[in-house]
Amino acid sequence: MMRTRPLKVALLGCGVVGSEVARIMTTHADDLAARIGAPVELAGVAVRRPDRVREGIDPALVTTDATALVKRGDIDVVVEVIGGIEPARTLITTAFEHGASVVSANKALIAQDGASLHAAAGEHGKDLYYEAAVAGAIPLIRPLRESLAGDKVNRVLGIVNGTTNFILDAMDTTGAGYQEALDEATALGYAEADPTADVEGFDAAAKAAILAGIAFHTRVRLDDVYREGMTEVTAADFASAKEMGCTIKLLAICERAADGGSVTARVHPAMIPLSHPLANVREAYNAVFVESDAAGQLMFYGPGAGGSPTASAVLGDLVAVCRNRIGGATGPGESAYAALPVSPMGEVVTRYHISLDVADKPGVLAQVATVFAEHGVSIDTVRQSGKDGEASLVVVTHRASDAALGGTVEALRKLDTVRGVASIMRVEGE
Repeated sequence: MMRTRPLKVALLGCGVVGSEVARIMTTHADDLAARIGAPVELAGVAVRRPDRVREGIDPALVTTDATALVKRGDIDVVVEVIGGIEPARTLITTAFEHGASVVSANKALIAQDGASLHAAAGEHGKDLYYEAAVAGAIPLIRPLRESLAGDKVNRVLGIVNGTTNFILDAMDTTGAGYQEALDEATALGYAEADPTADVEGFDAAAKAAILAGIAFHTRVRLDDVYREGMTEVTAADFASAKEMGCTIKLLAICERAADGGSVTARVHPAMIPLSHPLANVREAYNAVFVESDAAGQLMFYGPGAGGSPTASAVLGDLVAVCRNRIGGATGPGESAYAALPVSPMGEVVTRYHISLDVADKPGVLAQVATVFAEHGVSIDTVRQSGKDGEASLVVVTHRASDAALGGTVEALRKLDTVRGVASIMRVEGE
């Protein structure tokens, strides 16, 4: 039997995502009510610019006083889609204090202060859901913290930023340089006017922190994630990748150590074999692999951003939270019981592709090989080409630690026969 009294929802932010949330709540009202067991009512919308026309939203619901809205006391669920750290953090904790559960799409805030927000939610017996904070419409957080709750997750590997994937895909398929591909992404609306958060890996790092924390039952903050942007990736790097049967993607990689005693979380460009499914993720799409003991390898794929896809994830959380509200229960909160240490990047072991500019004369390869051997880095393949006294030497290593590779490169730079290190890139997905 359906409850007649509606559940009241306060919406914080009414931009691209917020406006879609409001639209779906209105157009799908009957279906949402049937799925929840009670009607949901948009009780207020907090915005910065109240004079802007918002189609389908009653102007009487619009306010600039977000604090007063979340303090009303009759609000059941607050949906936060304003982003940033403040005032979002204060508004969310205030919502808990005044009896509301929270659905958020705020990856930066969850990555930075997820532990304290979960603690506040638990203190007041409320829900904190944030499926939309990672990978847009792709169901990922709920499978990790619910469907795989009885399994042991060992690795999460994927493409979690659509802007960077669009740029790298354009460079791969058209031969464009980085700036040319970025300009195209901006013109098509895939990149912001200031793309720094995307192309320098900040966005993906926040998502990696969230995924690692849930997957490994360990608190992983944004500061724990190694981050390397993709602005230095060149057409020459793609040419080298193709010679190896690879392409280049900006990857978020969260791993449990082989002995189970620590975890790592990192974001950086990497070469992956063309045979790997991630190599075929095109344009602005996202895809994430989850590897666990019992389930094996799972792949989640779909649109990772945009108003409608992100709103879909928000509405999914809203339905779950409203159901909990009616049942007088709460869903899963933070699970950080494992409390595993997060290892620094220097301890991460992977393969490397190193391109060197060297003098084209006898003995250079032997010198370079000696440096690798002295630092305990085993060479898999070497390719040398050149003329007129200059040459290019490409070395692909077996698995080595980041620290060992760093020492190797430092020593290589000191050789008289090495003119420069053209590029260094990790090789993943094997």
